[in-house]
Amino acid sequence: MRALPVGDRALLVELADGEETAALHGELLRRRAAGTLPPVREIVPAARTVLLEGLDDPAGFAARLDGWEAPAPHARATDTVELPVRYDGPDLAEVAALWGMPAEEVVRIHSAAEFRVAFCGFAPGFGYLTGLPQRYAVPRRPTPRTAVPAGSVGLAGPYTGVYPRSSPGGWQLIGTTDSVLWDPAREPAALLAPGTRVRFAAAGR
Repeated sequence: MRALPVGDRALLVELADGEETAALHGELLRRRAAGTLPPVREIVPAARTVLLEGLDDPAGFAARLDGWEAPAPHARATDTVELPVRYDGPDLAEVAALWGMPAEEVVRIHSAAEFRVAFCGFAPGFGYLTGLPQRYAVPRRPTPRTAVPAGSVGLAGPYTGVYPRSSPGGWQLIGTTDSVLWDPAREPAALLAPGTRVRFAAAGR
């Protein structure tokens, strides 16, 4: 773990991998909820970093981090979001070929996995979900699509993601959900947040 100053009131903590990042993010949230964390305005996880913005004493906080032990995060059952999915994506057959199995087995594996939102980005409401074993990582498409429909469920590298709105994208599309990932009229607007557990329920194809 390495803490780097960002301006006068922020700290960027670099971690070894996604698991360490999730553990630190969970510990920061736990300490903030318990009232034992110094005042901080934003805690923003990414793939291998956590940004703490709005600290009064970034250097002092960095020194305190050295003695921390962050256990792996555990979510409550109520933290799980279930997304019904029609596994009808245009790249399902290609993913099946990359995995070396029939498309039905891809559906079984993906819908049986428990995912966790590692971090958010790319577009409002888009979560990068981890949960598939590394052997199922797939490359992005060599040529991105100019328009991916909202609700498309895709794979790229080790991540699963759901497009909250129509946008360009190069992920391998394996299905579609009608769940609304981003709704400005809803509180909170984003259905998924870092740390949220996610399950995909297979609907009729």
